[in-house]
Amino acid sequence: MSNIELSDDKARLDVDRIHGWLAGSYWSPGIARERVERAIANSHCLGAYRRGAQIGFARLISDRATFAWLADVWVDEGARGQGLGRRLAGWFLDQTEYADLRRIGLTTRDAHGVYAALGFRPLMRADYYMERISPELARVYAGQ
Repeated sequence: MSNIELSDDKARLDVDRIHGWLAGSYWSPGIARERVERAIANSHCLGAYRRGAQIGFARLISDRATFAWLADVWVDEGARGQGLGRRLAGWFLDQTEYADLRRIGLTTRDAHGVYAALGFRPLMRADYYMERISPELARVYAGQ
């Protein structure tokens, strides 16, 4: 995995590839490219590259003072199983600007072990949390 470079230079991101990954994911099936572009523009993004080709992506949304949300961690199918998802998520945790945040949240259906190894755990006070989801996302959840 030492031949994989991580970079938060947004100019390097392959937005077509990212859109394809996210549009095929369980959490954002069919997501519009414009929405992906807007998410990238308003997030701290990280790409993973092998020989110049993008093979991974993650983004963090934060006020850089108290809270962040880790989202859209994706590893290309051919690069899975090598710890790259954990490396992408861990990169954000290692950044000085996020080191003293009070809370970093995320959701996952199937990668709990990846995130537990980085110190994530189930909600301590799940009864404190609420969410407001769009009708579009409600339809996605209803179909799963």
